[in-house]
Amino acid sequence: MKRVTLLILFLALFYNLEVQGQEQVAITKSEVLTRVSEHNTSIKISEEDFKQAKADFKQTNAVFLPNITASHTAMATTNPLMAFGSKLNQGILTQNDFSPALLNDPSQIENYATKFEIQQPLINVDGMYQRKAAKSKMEAMSLKTERTQDYLAFEVEKAYMQLQLAYKAVAVLETALEAANANKELADNSLKQGYLQRADVLNVEVRVTEVQNQLQSAKSNVENASNYLSFLMNDDTYVIYIPADELKLAAVEMEDRTISENRSDIKAMQLSTEAYEAMNKADKMAFLPRLNAFGSYELYDNQIFQADASGYVFGAQLSWDIFQGSKRFGKAQKSKSEYEKSKLEYKQYVSQSNLELNKAKRAFIDAENKLKLNSLALEQSEESLRIRTNRFKEGLEKTSDLLIAETQFAKKQLEYYQTIFEYNYAQAYVQFLTKE
Repeated sequence: MKRVTLLILFLALFYNLEVQGQEQVAITKSEVLTRVSEHNTSIKISEEDFKQAKADFKQTNAVFLPNITASHTAMATTNPLMAFGSKLNQGILTQNDFSPALLNDPSQIENYATKFEIQQPLINVDGMYQRKAAKSKMEAMSLKTERTQDYLAFEVEKAYMQLQLAYKAVAVLETALEAANANKELADNSLKQGYLQRADVLNVEVRVTEVQNQLQSAKSNVENASNYLSFLMNDDTYVIYIPADELKLAAVEMEDRTISENRSDIKAMQLSTEAYEAMNKADKMAFLPRLNAFGSYELYDNQIFQADASGYVFGAQLSWDIFQGSKRFGKAQKSKSEYEKSKLEYKQYVSQSNLELNKAKRAFIDAENKLKLNSLALEQSEESLRIRTNRFKEGLEKTSDLLIAETQFAKKQLEYYQTIFEYNYAQAYVQFLTKE
């Protein structure tokens, strides 16, 4: 038994030295929120998703803006038709060029052509709906980024409270360990004087060992909570954080809180549904013809980068893909199904959010009632421990009863702080669910 106790004491000392060797930094909740908003990876990923959606929307400007190209072509040919046409474009035809011998067997001719082309969409109905869908998707991604920030703010609230709770547990157990050691010293003296039996002293030593084990677990929870805050802040130093703010009850108005359709994630799903609707309409409008204007200006010469001859072409084209097998019909059916699916997902998401809100409200009421009971139980256990400790010092109390009172008081302290955490967490969760 003594060897086990010595081993545990050695491990505890080693652990404390290791923790003390790590850097400890005091930090407030507002500092954590600021660092998370600036450095969190999830926020950056969400912002990149928005940039992609914005780039997709910019591509739909092609529905309105012209397509302009420029080219310069150099070629040499003895092809009769191309040779005659090249001379015609260059404006160098002569009477001799109409000779049958020259027409059938022309000499090599060089042709250099500079061409500027423009294509301007005039009527593109399916493109308009595709643009509308891209805009809805971009706005949905913006709201998704906003909701990601809201969620991380809530996660910081929870993680910071977990750090506060971990330190409270360490403080409670350190006090309990001091009391247990004091009782052990008292028990050792009583054993020497013949007031206690060896079995009673061993029970006290077991209590000391139990508290030491609990204290080590609590200190590990401090490190775990600190590491999670580091992860949220995208900080790879992984220092041990000390909360500068105390864990205390938060008071928030909880009446008449409901799920709003203007909540960013719900609004994003609504916009996503609108995007699917627009894509379905675009697939249907693809059956209609498209009207585009076009024009070109051309420069020709038999020497490079010269322009002794020129010409232009302009006009309008009405095109209509009448039938593309069953591809277009299948595409329209698929987009229709995606639209109907998105409506069902939106309805399900709102229903699930209401379910979560009802659960969170009940959790808050339970935590509120639990807090009152635990507060009373804490006072009673503290008074019981005080009385039994005084009686034990006078030799009027059993060792086992004192140990039970000590254990009960430490347990009620931990339960009380845990209930404060649950109470504040329930409030924060309700606020997160009902935020517009």
